[in-house]
Amino acid sequence: MSPTQTNKFSPGTIVGTANAVRTVPPEEIQKAISRHLSSDWGDCCSEDQRENDEALVRGDRIFSVYNTAEGITFWIITEADRSATTVMLPEDY
Repeated sequence: MSPTQTNKFSPGTIVGTANAVRTVPPEEIQKAISRHLSSDWGDCCSEDQRENDEALVRGDRIFSVYNTAEGITFWIITEADRSATTVMLPEDY
C-alpha cells in the first residue's frame, strides 16, 4: 500500500501478527488501516489521540485502537521511522 492524498503518513511495510490475521476479518483490517492512515485513531483515549496528532509532526510512533463488529479489540501501530505498520491483538504486544 502506498500513500495517497487521503493518507497523512506512509505505513511502510504492513504486517499482522498470526493471531490478529487469524482472528480479525480481512475486510475489517483493511478498513482500520485506511482509518489509521487518514488519522482516524479509532477508540484511542483522548490523550493517545493527542499523542498521535503530535507524532505526525514529530515523527514518533502512532498507535490506534479499533473494534470489530464482533467486539474484538485490535491495535495498529506504525513505527516512528514509518518503516512498518503492525496489526495485532493487545495480547500480542
